Amino acid sequence: MNSISISRRKFAQLLSAGAACAAVKPALALAKTVPRMKDPPAPSLTRIVRLSSNENPYGPSSHALKAMTDAFNLACRYPDEPADLLSEKLAKLNSVNPNQILLGDGSGEILKLCAETFTGAQRGKLVAGDPTFEAILHHATVNGAEVVKVPLTNTFAHDLAQMSTVANAGVVYICNPNNPTASITPKNELADFISKISPQTLILVDEAYFHYADSPNYESVIPLIKDHPNLIVARTFSKIYGMAGLRCGYAVAQPETIAQLRSHQSWDSVNIMAVAAAGASLNDPDQVTNGRRLNQETRTFVTTQLDAMDFKYIPSQANFVMIDVKRPVLPLIKALKERNVQVGRLFPALPNHMRLTIGKKSEMEAFLSAFRQALA
Repeated sequence: MNSISISRRKFAQLLSAGAACAAVKPALALAKTVPRMKDPPAPSLTRIVRLSSNENPYGPSSHALKAMTDAFNLACRYPDEPADLLSEKLAKLNSVNPNQILLGDGSGEILKLCAETFTGAQRGKLVAGDPTFEAILHHATVNGAEVVKVPLTNTFAHDLAQMSTVANAGVVYICNPNNPTASITPKNELADFISKISPQTLILVDEAYFHYADSPNYESVIPLIKDHPNLIVARTFSKIYGMAGLRCGYAVAQPETIAQLRSHQSWDSVNIMAVAAAGASLNDPDQVTNGRRLNQETRTFVTTQLDAMDFKYIPSQANFVMIDVKRPVLPLIKALKERNVQVGRLFPALPNHMRLTIGKKSEMEAFLSAFRQALA
């Protein structure tokens, strides 16, 4: 008989409290497992101020870190039962049933599954804002679908009126708050759009930055799913939960839609460390609150400095800001990189705008110093 036997109760303890798993040999501890050696010289990468990928610089919850350490002994097991427990927890959090949750290898996998399932030469076009997060555009193109880009409005919201006129749409993709603009599409406009669009068209609302938004004109569309079988919401643990390197996200939709997506998914695509960390993160009451507060404080610091320098920016509802640098942005991106500051890539629809992730205050001070040097 196999010596490792994990009960559902023990899995629940691991995911809900980050407790050591008593059903296996004593939990590994990083400090005890790896002898402490003299620290090597810091690699050059550590000197780079990375403000390019909208990561959370404060990292995962301490609950998540402990849960991962306690999960080392489960690495020999597939994540089936822990994944089920995480799905149950997410279902309760979002007031849906567990069969309305699909875990993914980050929300990026959810976007890929939507493109594979609902777009293509025989299924329909992908309709998206311009600019927006490009991953699903790439996946739809690979899948043989025509991609239709609709420019954002003058307030940088999705132009839902124009998006609704595209014929033979398989998927309408709405990133809200939008990446790279950090702008929102107003809740009433989005709800009206969802209620009127053809039921044959899948609406994918990407809420990766949901936790950062605090505008009274913004809210999640997850409550609308009960009345709309063609609505999917994607969420991620990569942003405010600080788990970008762990890869865990999820979709919320009606059960039939989830089943369609699941049929295109690899088995066990979310690793057990990510599952353990995600479950523990949901039990930390301070992770979201502190993450939002720190982001707001540092974002205000940066935008106040930009105001003083007479640079305009799109009002941000996320953990990044899009700055009008008044010139083609590519040379400025290069000049900052030469000063060990990485900022966002070029977005062709906004060639004079630079996307800047909000890091820690010290990182933003380094950016501002390099920015002034590059401008000079």
